[in-house]
Amino acid sequence: MPFIPHTPDDIAAMLATIGVDSIEALFDEIPAGLRVGAQALDAIPGALSEMEITRLMQSRARADGRPLCFIGAGAYEHHIPAAVWQIATRGEFYSAYTPYQAEASQGTLQLLYEFQSMMTALTGLDVSNASLYDGASALAEAVLMAVRANRQTKSQRVLVPRALHPAYRRTLRAIVEPQGIELVDVDFDPRGGYTPIERLEAAIGAGECAAVVINQPNFFGILETVDELTDWAHAHKALAIAVVNPVALALLSPPGEWGAKGVDIACGEAQPLGMPLSSGGPYAGFLCCKQEHVRQLPGRIVGRTLDLDGKPGFTLTLQAREQHIRRGKATSNICTNQGLLVTAATIHMALLGAEGLERVAASCHANTRRLGELLGAISGVEPLFERPVFHELALRLPAPTADLLRSLATEDILGGFDLGPDYPELAPALLVCATEVRTEDELRRYADTLARLIATSAN
Repeated sequence: MPFIPHTPDDIAAMLATIGVDSIEALFDEIPAGLRVGAQALDAIPGALSEMEITRLMQSRARADGRPLCFIGAGAYEHHIPAAVWQIATRGEFYSAYTPYQAEASQGTLQLLYEFQSMMTALTGLDVSNASLYDGASALAEAVLMAVRANRQTKSQRVLVPRALHPAYRRTLRAIVEPQGIELVDVDFDPRGGYTPIERLEAAIGAGECAAVVINQPNFFGILETVDELTDWAHAHKALAIAVVNPVALALLSPPGEWGAKGVDIACGEAQPLGMPLSSGGPYAGFLCCKQEHVRQLPGRIVGRTLDLDGKPGFTLTLQAREQHIRRGKATSNICTNQGLLVTAATIHMALLGAEGLERVAASCHANTRRLGELLGAISGVEPLFERPVFHELALRLPAPTADLLRSLATEDILGGFDLGPDYPELAPALLVCATEVRTEDELRRYADTLARLIATSAN
């Protein structure tokens, strides 16, 4: 982003205004033992010119290479139109922080309002908040919200499928278990890779539960029987929590329409909507719910209104954190939303529209089917499960997964996600992904390289 340095006169004027003699005086509260000494500062390399910095960064980028990526597992390589970040990095958006005061920034508030509108359209639910940190923490907030909102039971138990993203399950445990919530693992069907009703029945036993987590598609890319799972949850006085991929919702039924009544809460990761992989972040989480649960929704809600002259305006209508209300009444201690990432997501969805998003989803599905055909033709490689998938596919391999992935990496191919560490009963197994950016030549290159490496490992 543009950088405008302060001149010595600027610095002197600012110091005089605040009444100190030097910049060093601003840090006098830091104990001397915690400060970096002159010797450490001497170890810092000398300054480089802009041209030298550019050359250095380009050389490091070349060293990283541009490998073909077939890893999904919660973060996806989608095409991002150039206009998305060209607009998102305008100063009005790029430097704007969370609007704590209801009228602080009409442009930012309108954008958040549009984001909420788009997410409710995608999920088929009544209300959306203005984003959370990421998909995993959004799920944790959804579970806490469900336990608070469910007045039909005093149970603190929540059923969580093992076919849910392993990182989501770890994050969920770290956040909610210290608050007295019991998470009950629900195993998946070994042939289908999905969560059948019978597994829910076995997990709940003779007791009750406050909520059931349902993911679509699940971590293996498998499409779950969401209508049955949602109705089962409601029949057992539990709230249904959907964890969804927003791109997949362009083709699949929205969670607000699952079963007879729809889910109560939906959440997920917004990264597929205009956010680059960026070595793992930052991303953004979304959280939507039915109107009846809006008072338990964490984060912020932006509303549209009219001023005294009848002109439209935007304002924060719900701020349910401890900064705005008494601590005992707060639903969450979330300190901010992911405003810049939500800006990108909103622009991305506006550019693609419903039809464009549907084409992206259809292309992802077609590429995954084609990749499955090519890899399935390799001796010893076969699908792990027997059910429909979206844009990920779990495969059984004839050789150790970690070894094959290392060999693929030397050929500039990121071959997928090793399922063995999280699901040892499936090893050797690999989760691969093909989004709309992959071409037929790239799919064939991956298949040919993997076939050669498997043949070599067998000799």
